[in-house]
Amino acid sequence: MIERALELAAQARLLAPPNPAVGCVLVSPTGAIIGSGHTQRTGQAHAEVMALRDAQAHGHPTAGATAYVTLEPCSHHGRTGPCCDALITAGISKVVASLADPNPLVAGQGFARLRAAGIAVEVGPGAQAARELNLGFFSRMLRGTPWVRLKIAASLDGTTALANGQSQWITSEAARADGHAWRAQASAVLTGIGTLLQDNARLDVRLVDTPRQPIRIVVDSQLQTPPQARLFEADSPVWIYSALEDPDRAAALRARGAIIRCLPGPGGKVDLPALMRDLGQREINELHVEAGYKLNGSLLREGLIDEFLVYLAPRLLGPGMGMAALPALQDLQHGLALNFVSCQGVGPDLRIVARVDGRENF
Repeated sequence: MIERALELAAQARLLAPPNPAVGCVLVSPTGAIIGSGHTQRTGQAHAEVMALRDAQAHGHPTAGATAYVTLEPCSHHGRTGPCCDALITAGISKVVASLADPNPLVAGQGFARLRAAGIAVEVGPGAQAARELNLGFFSRMLRGTPWVRLKIAASLDGTTALANGQSQWITSEAARADGHAWRAQASAVLTGIGTLLQDNARLDVRLVDTPRQPIRIVVDSQLQTPPQARLFEADSPVWIYSALEDPDRAAALRARGAIIRCLPGPGGKVDLPALMRDLGQREINELHVEAGYKLNGSLLREGLIDEFLVYLAPRLLGPGMGMAALPALQDLQHGLALNFVSCQGVGPDLRIVARVDGRENF
């Protein structure tokens, strides 16, 4: 039943942010599934309420039923009411949950309220898979910053653009569509001003269907974003982080709908660690970075990257721009240690997902 609940939770990944993706299955005392559901859009019903509604719609009584849910039922009034109260009112006799909710407003209080109402609670089945589905939510709640994924498209010899800046397209159409699917599950997509000026990118999800567009973010220290950029053609918010207070440039960009935040750091650049903390405060769970080698290098030097999403094309391009501008090392032991998560063919290209060693241990 937890496996079924996890399948439902996976269906909520594109809908749920900034809430966690949760699935719930209700089982009668005789072992029959009587209701199921998953988290809806922000401000709408959570998984438990959807499962209860499903049971009610089919005329199934819920008294004495067991609820299998992939995360602790919430116990606070947020955008919706407490799910644990809904389960208590429905007469649920047992709750089997994968994980405690890391949100300090819940964090065991949902389980405590259920037990106080005489409901048996079991915690643990499917914990690793449930956490993996919501790694960004756990990161935001426990670290105060989003889970940051760096997407790179390169040739087999690691070139991401030619010396003249040409980079479209190194990888195949299949890889680009797959990259858009990864964009879709993120809360926000981030790029730097160099990439924006070079590619005039929209940064939205176009090559796959999605019920929700991620926020688009530009790291633009000197407010060089053109008001006529294609970025403003897509229907989702644009946030620009700068290090410069320029009322005239800011006014022109705000007139196009941009939200501008000034976070000056050393050397006239944006303070990147402060940016990540700000994104955490603004409920960004999962940040998808598609930037150039300079910003990639800055993010890596600051220790802000958690995961790599790398597409390698079966071609050699020779000298050009690499994956990230990093200083030369004097010792192999000082290299950044990664763990491969997966390696899969996508069209003619190879997709590698790798994590910085130990980054998920929070």
